[in-house]
Amino acid sequence: MEMERVQALAYAGLNELPAQFIRPINERPENSKPISGVTVPVISLSQPRHVIIEEVYKACREWGFFLVTDHGISSALIQQLQEVGQQFFGLPQKEKEAYANDPATGKFEGYGTKMTKNLDEKVEWVDYFFHVMSPKAKTNYDIWPKHPHTYREVTEEYNKEMLRVTNELLELLSEGLGVEGNVLKSHLGGEDIELEMKINMYPPCPQPQLALGVEPHTDMSALTILVPNDVPGLHVWKDGNWVAVNYLPNALFVHVGDQIEVLSNGKYKSVLHRSIVNKERMRMSWAVFAVPPHEALIGPLQELVDDDQNPPKYSTKTFAEYRYRKFNKLPQ
Repeated sequence: MEMERVQALAYAGLNELPAQFIRPINERPENSKPISGVTVPVISLSQPRHVIIEEVYKACREWGFFLVTDHGISSALIQQLQEVGQQFFGLPQKEKEAYANDPATGKFEGYGTKMTKNLDEKVEWVDYFFHVMSPKAKTNYDIWPKHPHTYREVTEEYNKEMLRVTNELLELLSEGLGVEGNVLKSHLGGEDIELEMKINMYPPCPQPQLALGVEPHTDMSALTILVPNDVPGLHVWKDGNWVAVNYLPNALFVHVGDQIEVLSNGKYKSVLHRSIVNKERMRMSWAVFAVPPHEALIGPLQELVDDDQNPPKYSTKTFAEYRYRKFNKLPQ
């Protein structure tokens, strides 16, 4: 069955949103505007290590989200990554459809249009391309775009940098919890930790005040590391309000995901976030999810729990089980 793509709808000259994109009244951006005067944490990795650990710990506890600067990834590589993604979405529709995924049959990788099971059957204003980047044993290069020709070369280079930054962040988060630097990574599968790329493309929307690019959710990953284009749209939830995240060139947008919340026994929080859309301009983001292998058992770290003061707040289960429950909106 051919899926109707948001990109095709957007450029068909619509003046009004089709009904399936119109959110319930309380969810609409026009009725849930972000609070003004609040900014998200920005952390430079060029500071003394003890300062970085303290700032990261505070951001993960209070926000579950922060921006990272001075991370060592060249602006040229980030630009190349964005260019090859934009070029893929600029291909003729027929060429993109050759990569179509089918989540209903368990084929998650490829070109898609909806990734959530929404009880109201509302649809998000986004098309995406999703694939595993790492480790090599789990990577299916056949599903990666063949055009532009440089897609694989650029994405593999970016994958190397993402592995480095993910390792660095997991060390910082571990040390913030008062455990050895390798503890979080080892519980997330060590060298078998998986990196997944999701390129989100939010086309111009005729009535952005009524729609959402991505509905409010937390990520099931351990960490999500994202770079956007220069069109803002990400909102994070803090103290009962939405906070708009401003664009900062070449910064990495770091989201704490569910697996880190569980491992930290709730000391770090998985950030609730959403994406809004723009009437005039296309917004894009490149999200890299760091996830454990499906068989990894994830539960609160033993070092952080005891029977009296700090009982475990979360059950221990495989990531496969967690993922199944999250996709099907079942209690964890």
